Amino acid sequence: MGGGYQETMNDVVMVASVILILTGMTAAIFNRDPFDKLISLSVLIAGVFPFIIERGFLDVAIATALIAPLSTIFTLMVCRRVQV
Repeated sequence: MGGGYQETMNDVVMVASVILILTGMTAAIFNRDPFDKLISLSVLIAGVFPFIIERGFLDVAIATALIAPLSTIFTLMVCRRVQV
């Protein structure tokens, strides 16, 4: 019986991760607005996480999980739009 179900779920997660990476990459290439581009890069980073974890780099995954959202928030605060 073993790991048939687990292997199938791993494949589903990896396919979903690849879709996230491709979606984020495509959106980052075609978006002109810096805010949209930043959100697209966040989607791309979310797709990369399972691959980092699968390789066993849990320390890198934890650091990325902490640094990526904070840097996004700070970048949005610095580049905020001023209402005219």
